[in-house]
Amino acid sequence: MKSRELDIPTSPPGGWHALVGGWARAHGFTSAVWLVLPGILFMFAFFIYPVLYGVGLSFQGRDGGVSAYVDFFTNKFPHDSGSFDSLWTTLQLAIPATVICVLMAVPIAWRMRRGVRGLRTLTAIVMIPMTLGSVFVAEALNNLLGPAGWLNRALQALHLVRAPIQLTGNYTGVLISLVLTGFPFAFLLMLGYASGIDPSLDSAAAILGASPRQRFFKVDFPLLLPGATITLALSFVLAFAVFPSATLLGNDAGPTRVLSKVAYTEYANANYANASATAVIMAVAQLIVLAIVFLGRGRIYRGSTMGGKG
Repeated sequence: MKSRELDIPTSPPGGWHALVGGWARAHGFTSAVWLVLPGILFMFAFFIYPVLYGVGLSFQGRDGGVSAYVDFFTNKFPHDSGSFDSLWTTLQLAIPATVICVLMAVPIAWRMRRGVRGLRTLTAIVMIPMTLGSVFVAEALNNLLGPAGWLNRALQALHLVRAPIQLTGNYTGVLISLVLTGFPFAFLLMLGYASGIDPSLDSAAAILGASPRQRFFKVDFPLLLPGATITLALSFVLAFAVFPSATLLGNDAGPTRVLSKVAYTEYANANYANASATAVIMAVAQLIVLAIVFLGRGRIYRGSTMGGKG
């Protein structure tokens, strides 16, 4: 009697990919999850884990626990005797620079939202400081505003001043640099937001008899407020991390010694707990300021802000 061969399938119907796909769908792993998963893994590996590691490292100071934070707030860092003072210095630079940038960007962007002659050329010119980078801009300002710079030489040649005006090596030079490099960022954000607001809303208010002042505060301002708030928040984060401008145009001995410089100095001297504690304090300070900004926005206006074209 001839033996009968059994036909045993080596793979399930549809292949292993169908089996895996069915298991994944049964457990909630849809195609959207697979698309997001690489981004989540990247964020965990290169952001969440380093942040958690840095926070943990900040509690490993010379005496353990919160000693690194105590040393920061009591100005007892071994290589930085004015660490806590640097917090206020950074805020005194970042907040005015942010406010100036936003106050200049909002009206200009609102005026240009409907398009003006040479808009692309003007936008390209405004973007130059941002594309060149803060180091190049700081060096250019040194050549322009320094004691032997073009501005002081011109003023002395015209006998308008006897001694050079001190515009670098101090607070003024750093603030000018922050405004110069921060304004293009704020302007582009506001221009993109303002361009999406329907101009017919302002025209309708004018037809109904609203004065320019009424149109601004009742129509334009509520529509601009969300964009201005986001611009203010992002511009502050950009200015708060100032480093090249404070080093090249300021004075690291004290007047413009910012938090990023303190963190760098401690890290360069292998005081990793102190450097991490400084970074954590920088993050907390930024979060506090951003919370104040968004809470203030909610108190100023709570109504509708929808005014997009469509």
